[in-house]
Amino acid sequence: MDTSSKENIRLFSKNSMQPVGRLSFKTEYPSSEEKQPCCCQLKVFLGALSFVYFAKALAEGYLKSTITQIERRFDIPSSLVGIIDGSFEIGNLLVIAFVSYFGAKLHRPKIIGAGCLIMGVGTLLIATPHFFMEQYKYERYSPASNSTLSISPCLLDSNNSLPIPAVEKSQSKINNAVPFWCLPRTLPRPRSREDSSSSSEKSKFIMDDLTDYQTPPGEKAKIMEMARDFLPSLKSLFGNPVYFLYLCASTVQFNSLFGMVTYKPKYIEQQYGQSASKANFVIGLINIPAVALGIFSGGIIMKKFRVSIRGAAKLYLGSSVLGYLLFLSLFALGCENSDVAGLTISYQGTKPVSYHERALFSDCNSRCKCSETKWEPICGENGITYASACLAGCQTSTRSGKTTIFNNCTCVGLAASKSGNSSGMVGRCQKDNGCAKMFLYFLIIAVITSYTLSVGGIPGYILLLRCIKPQLKSFALGIYTLAVRVLAGIPSPIYFGVLIDTSCLKWGFKRCGTKGSCRLYDSNAFRHIYLGLTMMLGIMSIFLSTAVLFTLKKNYVSKHRSFRTKRERTMVSTRIRKENCTTNDHLLQPNYWPGKETQL
Repeated sequence: MDTSSKENIRLFSKNSMQPVGRLSFKTEYPSSEEKQPCCCQLKVFLGALSFVYFAKALAEGYLKSTITQIERRFDIPSSLVGIIDGSFEIGNLLVIAFVSYFGAKLHRPKIIGAGCLIMGVGTLLIATPHFFMEQYKYERYSPASNSTLSISPCLLDSNNSLPIPAVEKSQSKINNAVPFWCLPRTLPRPRSREDSSSSSEKSKFIMDDLTDYQTPPGEKAKIMEMARDFLPSLKSLFGNPVYFLYLCASTVQFNSLFGMVTYKPKYIEQQYGQSASKANFVIGLINIPAVALGIFSGGIIMKKFRVSIRGAAKLYLGSSVLGYLLFLSLFALGCENSDVAGLTISYQGTKPVSYHERALFSDCNSRCKCSETKWEPICGENGITYASACLAGCQTSTRSGKTTIFNNCTCVGLAASKSGNSSGMVGRCQKDNGCAKMFLYFLIIAVITSYTLSVGGIPGYILLLRCIKPQLKSFALGIYTLAVRVLAGIPSPIYFGVLIDTSCLKWGFKRCGTKGSCRLYDSNAFRHIYLGLTMMLGIMSIFLSTAVLFTLKKNYVSKHRSFRTKRERTMVSTRIRKENCTTNDHLLQPNYWPGKETQL
C-alpha cells in the first residue's frame, strides 16, 4: 500500500471516530467565548424566578392573614370564607394540566414569562375591590366626640348603635435585556453530569427505556401529535405506583397543611385571646422563616450527603412522623373559655351553663329591653364579659374621647357579690395569665413543627422527579400541582370552616335578620376540631408515605434482580459468541498461505 493511501485511511479513521454528539453540541449552542446578553444567563433566570415565587408567596400570605377581617367586615361565617379562599385555586384548573404538558414541548421560558404577567394582572384584580368600596365604618356606641356624654344603654333599647352598612399597568414590550423571554428553549447540559450517580440510580425505578424526547433543531412540534400523546402519557404516569402513591400522600398532607394555615390566625385569636394584628405578626415573624429554613435545610441535606431516592423517601417520611408527633402536644396547650355571662357561665358567675334561646336574659336585666342578637361586648369589673351593655344592666355611660365607661351595671354587681352597682368598659375581658404562658409554649412548638415538616419538602420533590421518565417530568409536575390544588387547595378551607362553625356559641346577625359571622367560639370544641382534623389527615399521609417507601424497596429489589439476570445472560451469550468465533476461525482457516509450496 502506497503512502497516499495510508494517509487517506488515517484521515478517514480520524473523522469517523469523532463523536457525533459533540459536533451537534457545538452547532446547537453558542460557545462560551461568544458574547451573550446578561439576561440569557442561568443565574438571571434563577433570580427572576425566585423573585416571582417571593412575590407570589407574599400575596398569598397576605390573603391568608385577612381571613378573619373579611369574615367580620362582610359578616359571613367561616364556611363561606373557606369558599372564598378556595376559589383562588379554581382558575388554575382550566390551564395547569395543559400548560404543564405542552410547555415541556414548546418554548418554556416564554411560557413562564407569559404566566408571570398573567399572575401580576390577577393580583391587581384581587386588590380592585378595595378601591371601589366605601370606607368601612365599624360599630360605635355613640358618635365620636371629645366632650363628655351621658347615655343610658338600658333605656336606649335595641335601637342603640346600629351598625352602618358599607356597601394599570401597561404591557411591556417583548424584547431581549426581559429575564425569561430571552432565554433559549433548552439550556446546554454539562457532559460531566451525563454519567452521574443519580441517573444510574433513577434508571432502576423507571419501567421503560429512556428515549430522546427533544425536538430536533429546526423542526417544529405539531400540536395534534402532542395532543395524541396526552392520554398515553397520563396513563403512563398513573401506572407508576411510586408516583401515584406519592401523589396521594402529598394531597392528603396538603389538606392538613392548607386547612391549618388558613385558620391559624383565627385559632390564635379565639384560643389565646390575641388580637388579629398580633396573630398575623407572630405568624409572619416566626412561622414563615421557620418554613423557609426547613426547606433550605432539606435541600442542603440532599446535596451534602448525596441522598439516594430511597433516602429521600425516608427523610420525607421521617420529617412527617416527627412533625406530627410534635403537633400532637398542642392539644395540651389550650386555654379555657372566656367567662361570658349567659354563654359560658351564668350571670351569678357559676359554671357550667347550658346555652338556650333565653340564656342571655336574667333578672338583673329583665327591665331592660335588650336585643339578644347584638354583640357589643363589655368587660365588667368582676372579670366577666357581657354580650352588650344593655344585657349587663348598665344604667349610664360616659364617653371621653375613645374611652367609654358604663356605670351602675346591675348584672356586674350581682356576679361580684357586692352591694350596689358596678361598672364596665368596652371590649372583651382578657384571659387569665396562664393563657399567656400557654400562648408562648404554643409558638415554640409551632415553630419547631413548621421547621420539621418543611425539611421533607425538597426530598419529596426530588423523589417525585426521580421516579418518572425524563420526558414526563413537566407533565408529572403539572398533574401533581393540579391534584394538590383541586383535592386540597379548594376543599380543605371549606370543610375546615364548616366544622369550625359547629363550635360557635354566639352568632352575629345582619340588619336584614340573617345570620352573620360568629362572635364567640367554644375554645375546647374549637381546639379539638382544628387540631384533631389536622392530626387525622397527617396520620393518613404518614401511612401513604410508608407505602411509598415499601414500593420503592420492592422495585429496587426486583430491578436489581432483573439487572443481575440480564447481566448474567449477557455474560453467557458473550462467552458463547467468543467460543463460536474461535471454532469458526479454526474451521475457516484458508487452505493456502504464502510459502506453502516451499514448506517442504
